[in-house]
Parts: sequence; C-alpha cells; structure tokens
Amino acid sequence: MEKYLLPVKTPSSQNPKSTRRHRWKRSLIELTGKLEPNYRHDISRLLMQSYCEIGTYPHSYHVDGEPCRTHVDWFTYAGLNDNASLTSRLGVTSLEFDSKGVYLASVTKSGCLTVHDFDNLHNPDLKEDESKQLLHISTCQQLDVIRWNRANQDEVACTSTKSSEIHIFDIGYISSEPVEVLRKRPTITVHGCSVHKGLSDIAFSSGDNSRLLASDMNGVINVWDRRVSNLPCLELTSDSNSTLNSIKLSEDNEIIFGASKQGKIYMWDLRGGRSSTAFQNHKEGHYSPLSSVKLAHELEKIWSLKAQSNIVSKEIHSIDIDPSSPHQLAFHLDDGWSGVLDIHKLQVTHIHCPPPPWLDEFNDLANVSYLRKPCWLPIYSVYIVGSSSSNGLHLLDFYPDRSSPCHVDYNDEDLMNSEEPASQHKQNRFLSLSEGVTACAAHPQNGTVVAGTKLSSLLVVSQSTMPC
Repeated sequence: MEKYLLPVKTPSSQNPKSTRRHRWKRSLIELTGKLEPNYRHDISRLLMQSYCEIGTYPHSYHVDGEPCRTHVDWFTYAGLNDNASLTSRLGVTSLEFDSKGVYLASVTKSGCLTVHDFDNLHNPDLKEDESKQLLHISTCQQLDVIRWNRANQDEVACTSTKSSEIHIFDIGYISSEPVEVLRKRPTITVHGCSVHKGLSDIAFSSGDNSRLLASDMNGVINVWDRRVSNLPCLELTSDSNSTLNSIKLSEDNEIIFGASKQGKIYMWDLRGGRSSTAFQNHKEGHYSPLSSVKLAHELEKIWSLKAQSNIVSKEIHSIDIDPSSPHQLAFHLDDGWSGVLDIHKLQVTHIHCPPPPWLDEFNDLANVSYLRKPCWLPIYSVYIVGSSSSNGLHLLDFYPDRSSPCHVDYNDEDLMNSEEPASQHKQNRFLSLSEGVTACAAHPQNGTVVAGTKLSSLLVVSQSTMPC
C-alpha cells in the first residue's frame, strides 16, 4: 500500500473588462492533445513545481460602510478557541470562475456572495480594491454553493443546504435582490406534513439557458425549466434518501452525475425517455438513474490497496469532470482520499491516499466537518485538493495512463528500469499555504488557482519564477 499512502510530513513554515493576465509561455499554451510521455512529464512537472502562494485576501469587506456579515463573524470567532463555532460560521464554501476567467464568484458560510474582478486579485503587489468588486451581498443565511450560468455569463446562482430556494443574480444590476427565485417542491411525510429540505449543489446546462439542475438532501436532483415555472418540472431520483453532495453535468449536457453521502456515484441519461417527455409537456416527472457505482466496491478491486487497508463506504465530498480527458470523473472523499472513476469502464483508475487527519497531532476534529471542493487544472489532468489535515494543497498527477504515480497499475520497478534520470520521475506535490483550504477553483486560461479557506480568505496560487 506504500505506493498509495503518503508518509506523514509536517508542512513547512456583462461588460467584460480587458484582462492583464500572467500568461504561461506560448509553447505551453499551444500544446494540446495527447503528448509524448516523456514530454508530458516535463510539462506537468514544470506546472506542479512552479506553483506557490502569491497573494492572501482576507474577507475584510464592507456593505454600506459597515463590516459585512463574514467580516463580523471573523472578528467574533477567529480569535476564539472554539472549533465548533468556527466551523459553523466561517469558511468559503464554494467559488467558481466564469468561462473566460474575467470574474470569480464566491460564497461563505456567513452568507456573503461576492463577485471579484480577477485582475484585482492577481497582482501580488497591490491590495484588493474593494470598490472594484462587481457584487457583494451580505445575506442572513448560510450559503453553500455558487455557479455561473454557462449559457448566460451575466448570471450567477447560489443556494444553501438550509434553504429550498435558488437565488439567481444578474451581475449587471447593482442590487441585493435576485432577478429570479426558483423553489423546490416540499416533501410530504406520511403524516401529511410539509418538509422543506435544503439544496446542496447546482448545475447549469451550457446549451439551454432555461434548464437548471440542483441536488437536494433527499437523494433527488431537481430540474427546472425556467421558461415555464419556478418549480421543478422533473425529479431525477436515486435509491437513497441521503444527501447528494455534488453533481456534474457532462459537456454535451447528456449525462448528469451525482455523488451521495453514502459513497455512491449515480448517472442519469437526459437524452430521451421520460425526462425528455417531461420537458416537452412541462409536467412534473420522475426519472431513475441509468447506472450507479459504489466506490467502496471498486476500491476493493485494487488488491494492493485492499491488502493493507480496511475499505468501507465513505462520504463523497465532491466530483468533477477532467476538462482535458472528459472520461475521467474525479472524486474526493471525507477521509481525504481522492481518485478517478473512468466513466466508460466504470472502474477506479487512480487513487491518492494521504495520511488520515487524526495522525496529525496539530489537527482538530473540526477540520473534518468542512465539505472540501477540489478542482482540475484546465490541461494535463492535474487535480488540486485541499488538505484535510494541514494548511496546504495536494497537486496530484491524474494523467490517464500508467505513467501517473496515482494510477492503480503504476509500477515503481518500471521506473527503476527505465532510462529516464531519477529526477524526471513523476511525483505528486504538497504545497504549504498560510491557511487551511475548503474549496478551490482554477482559472480556465492560465491555470492560476484561487483557494477559499476556513477563515473565509482567498489565497491566490500561481506560477512564479521566484522562489516560493
């Protein structure tokens, strides 16, 4: 199991604007498609080794001249030795770039929604100009997810596990009120009571501005047709009543993936059948999954992992499709493990197993309560994961062949017998940061990573020619 488990280490102490991005070398930008193996190693090693933290932006913002809700909570809880209060009130819960990387949207547990101009964050020599934020709304409830409308980049949508509503904002309007509110149908119990369950994730269709999907805490994905009603026209059901923590829509808008708290990944086909009929007739329908995979069963098939680990079902925090290899669906578990499910073969092809959080003497159990949300770099299948036990990021090589050190068929002996110098052998990397990470997003063009933290800050992690 040594090839999967890492040694415990202590970390070292729409009016688009013109962008002034720190671009990669032209040779890197122009390399597309599948590279020759050795060249691919050089490129991905360069990408991973050159990243470092270049900017830290605390959420010390104001609304109408007064500190915002997140700012107040930071002053109230950050200095207290009370982990329960800290984790219940502070932290960036979600963040996402728009499709061109001009703006970054984020939300916090304290209830702030902020849309940043990325140029305002990417200059390490300047303090963020708060007046240049496109939107900053301080709500009265926790926010858990933020998503850009893939078909209309003027819109962002947010929701909460404590709310049955999705609020859609137009960043072109200077208003704290949403332009549209979508509502989930209440769940009726056997006693006839109406129970409102919160929503956990959102997905927009890229080809249809009217279609929006959101998962709930009852194992259902609700689908809205915004042209017809603010109530769902379709429910994608599962065989579980547990929360679907994360959903992801394929680039062709044909398959929706959902990851459950009980460790299952579900797949629904939206191309035909009753789902299509429901959209045509605008009647509420129900649609069962096309397939499902229990990750624990697939992990047990990795004999070297099973031989040295007690594999049980774990909560899935997040799933995400690799933008450079769309057949790779990354998953991240609550114990800090990450991996890849090949959606064609329905097999786990990559796995990364850092030390469990309880092995870190400086770790507190409250750290585990955060729902971590990793991201992919836009090319070369590098997966960025916030550490579950320390302040930092894991940069994982999930390239889709056996040369990846996380591949289940990776063989150290093959490297020992290869003609490559030892210094060129592929390795994952841990990057120490100033704060613990809860969620991260990668710039779609230059690969800069912005990490949201447990203290509600934003950390900018970018390529640098200077020592970190």
